[in-house]
Amino acid sequence: MHTAIAPRTRKVRVLATLGPASNTPEMIGRLFEAGADAFRINMSHGDQASKLPVIAAIRSLEARYRRPTTILADLQGPKLRVGAFAEGRVMLEAGQRFVLDREATPGDATRVMLPHREIFAAIARDARLLLDDGKLVLRVTEHDDDRIETIVEVGGALSNSKGLNVPDVVLPMAALTDKDRSDLAFAVDQAVDWIALSFVQRPEDLAEARRLIGGRTALLAKIEKPSAVARLEEIVEACDGVMVARGDLGVELPPQSVPPLQKRIVETARRMGRPVIVATQMLESMITAPTPTRAEVSDVATAVYDGADAIMLSAESAAGQWPVESVAMMDAIANAVERDPAHGDRVHFTVMKPDPTTADALAEAAKSISATVSAAAIICFTTSGSTARRIARERPSVPIMVLTPRAETARRLGLLWGVHAVHTKDVASFEEMIAKSKRMALRHNLARGGERVVVCAGVPFGTPGSTNVLHVTQIIGDELKNYAREA
Repeated sequence: MHTAIAPRTRKVRVLATLGPASNTPEMIGRLFEAGADAFRINMSHGDQASKLPVIAAIRSLEARYRRPTTILADLQGPKLRVGAFAEGRVMLEAGQRFVLDREATPGDATRVMLPHREIFAAIARDARLLLDDGKLVLRVTEHDDDRIETIVEVGGALSNSKGLNVPDVVLPMAALTDKDRSDLAFAVDQAVDWIALSFVQRPEDLAEARRLIGGRTALLAKIEKPSAVARLEEIVEACDGVMVARGDLGVELPPQSVPPLQKRIVETARRMGRPVIVATQMLESMITAPTPTRAEVSDVATAVYDGADAIMLSAESAAGQWPVESVAMMDAIANAVERDPAHGDRVHFTVMKPDPTTADALAEAAKSISATVSAAAIICFTTSGSTARRIARERPSVPIMVLTPRAETARRLGLLWGVHAVHTKDVASFEEMIAKSKRMALRHNLARGGERVVVCAGVPFGTPGSTNVLHVTQIIGDELKNYAREA
């Protein structure tokens, strides 16, 4: 049974993480109806076989709602952990000495094994070691190839296999583990639309993932390390999109450093034409409560005002008690912000300077013309999605309808600001392009009789990267009747 199309006027996308609380077909459908535009599958939890029915359930929404679905597979990345303790747990006191070494024997209150050779090779004197999500802080005093001596600056309980962060040095570790390579191959075979790479420290970290993907899906870099921030523009240039992963950023950096960094990452990604996702702890209290705190609402609103392409729910939708309510709340906050008359000015606070290309010039013109003639929508024809990305980068005030003959392109655009993607047959002539633009605008309730639409495309049709046509057309009464009969 097909459900009538009801295009979302909301421009920012909502990305919902799936997990034990939400990975059934029924719950995935409810999240979609509540406002989820895309779904994140966390490869850190569960095996690959458990992901197959989840992917199938997401794709089944396409037939039901006649709208492309978007799947992001998030790779785990290397996890740095200390070894085990003889008693399972020790208490470290501020000011005491503590050693991390390569001995396999169980640890005690004076030492523990650190099973990561790369840390010994890269560590430097005075570097910090953060344990258990930053709850404990060690400062390096001496080190060699087999031993790191530290002073405990912030003490506390430390138990077996707790996580370790090394924020002050670039570690000579690949961003992909053997598990990640297997999960990446699985995700590509399942035709997911985006793959998120964890532990990115430098642009070179993206090279292996890019090679393994082979152009079959889009690559997203998670910005969660201070070293990644230091080479931000190079990393953004080397990927298809970025995520502000505030969880690890907030562990490795002082908490007060994260908000300005978030703004910098969002601005850089927007300026360079890459979609950007703001993630982690956005509605954290809704894991256990049916309503968020006022501070969380303000946090989500800030990301929307800054012009982020997508805002993400993590544990709130994956493992919380109120997954549907979390999605509905994020949808409501975003809608309220975008109705604010000041929203447009704030989104355009980041100045976009088009590259000196015909495609960029037309994208900028499409935004300007749509505002000048009060058009109902911008309609673009694209094969690869590059035209849609250029137009979305301009943050126009009207919806962007993207018509593409490639299902994978339509799905990939689900993380792009303001885009309503439609998988449809390509056109062969200018006249057919204009007729189809009007028909699709009416069918998807993005325009009405008497309204104008701005059409952007490339001639010859079906040639990627050839955007060179911009046309304004009006839907007149007789056409309205004809299209209504065809529909």
